[in-house]
Amino acid sequence: MPEAASPLAHLLAGGGVAVIDGGLATELEAAGHVLADRLWSARLLADEPEAIVAAHLAYFRAGARVAITASYQATFEGFAARGIDRATAARLLGRSVELAAAARDRYRAELAPRDPGPLLVAASIGPYGAYLADGSEYRGRYGLDRAALADFHRDRLATLWAAGPDLLACETIPDVVEVEALAGLVAEAGTPAWLAVACADGGHLRDGTPVEVAAAIADATAAFVAVGVNCTAPQHVAELVGRIRAVTGKPIVVYPNAGEGWDAAARRWLPAEGVDVDAAAARVWVAAGARLIGGCCRVGPDRIAELAAALG
Repeated sequence: MPEAASPLAHLLAGGGVAVIDGGLATELEAAGHVLADRLWSARLLADEPEAIVAAHLAYFRAGARVAITASYQATFEGFAARGIDRATAARLLGRSVELAAAARDRYRAELAPRDPGPLLVAASIGPYGAYLADGSEYRGRYGLDRAALADFHRDRLATLWAAGPDLLACETIPDVVEVEALAGLVAEAGTPAWLAVACADGGHLRDGTPVEVAAAIADATAAFVAVGVNCTAPQHVAELVGRIRAVTGKPIVVYPNAGEGWDAAARRWLPAEGVDVDAAAARVWVAAGARLIGGCCRVGPDRIAELAAALG
């Protein structure tokens, strides 16, 4: 898919840079919602949908131009484990897109008659490891082949796309086999998407694969309209952007976490080290070649507002 046909084209016109949102669960927890659940923020799709609208709206007000839906950990398999039938699960997946779009509509109404410009909704496709809810997205190497991973993602991808987002966000992908599976699915369906991999250091996916390998797969997949990293410690981002830039001319998306580690067994955050997600770091990432910049876990609307102010 040529960049001119990409849903990101207007957002990035003239070589511009755009700010995307931060951690949806981070904002939900800040508002007092308890997400200690295998479905994580997806639980609120059924229980408290208005809370999700409010969280998206907080990021739009902070200056985000892209909202990523609450479907990261929403899967048919995960809902089935909670006794939710397939038809209801499909409605909840679609609702994740509808809620982000509703927040966008409210934000536009707040600003009327001023036009904030393009505002996009990206439907989140989280990794297989997120469904397992055991920290596997921080390790990769699930032991599944490409066909099995494609089967896992196929129906969810189709259901989310049918709900009408502007693009998909295949995010926090730690495993190159899963990258290949998703590349095949978006190519088959012709759905515009970005690929954001989760990295362990400045050069490798969580499974140990060089990031250049994943970037090359994205570069060869026309439906991937951007490629980059997320849920990765911010001190690694500049090097990763440079490595990705060496193998693709597609827009690079970065939305790291706040640098804190996650203890999956204890379900708690560990202290951060190194670079922060702030204006100074964002300028370095832009200089390295990033064009879509935001945050992931533990990066809230205040940080996104700082990025938006710094990047214009």
